[in-house]
Amino acid sequence: MADKITREEVEHVARLARLEFSPAEVDALTGQMDTILAHVEQLNELDTEGVEPTSHAVTLENAFRPDAVTHSIGVDKALKNAPLHADGCFGVPKVIE
Repeated sequence: MADKITREEVEHVARLARLEFSPAEVDALTGQMDTILAHVEQLNELDTEGVEPTSHAVTLENAFRPDAVTHSIGVDKALKNAPLHADGCFGVPKVIE
């Protein structure tokens, strides 16, 4: 069985994804990817004549509810259990220096 993917292709994809692997990891990933691609190749053997293409196995429906104007709980109640709040807003830790 010919290899489905080469070591160089794995290294190229890793570079594109900005991932760094040791030579041993590249060898392991090459073998794993080759096995995965061999399994996917088996799908070409299936007879799909007359099978209609689908994007989902089951029918999807949105669970929308009708829009209705209701009263909100209010700022005081919304902030009641917040660990930090100021000026009617939730307080959060600074994440950008």
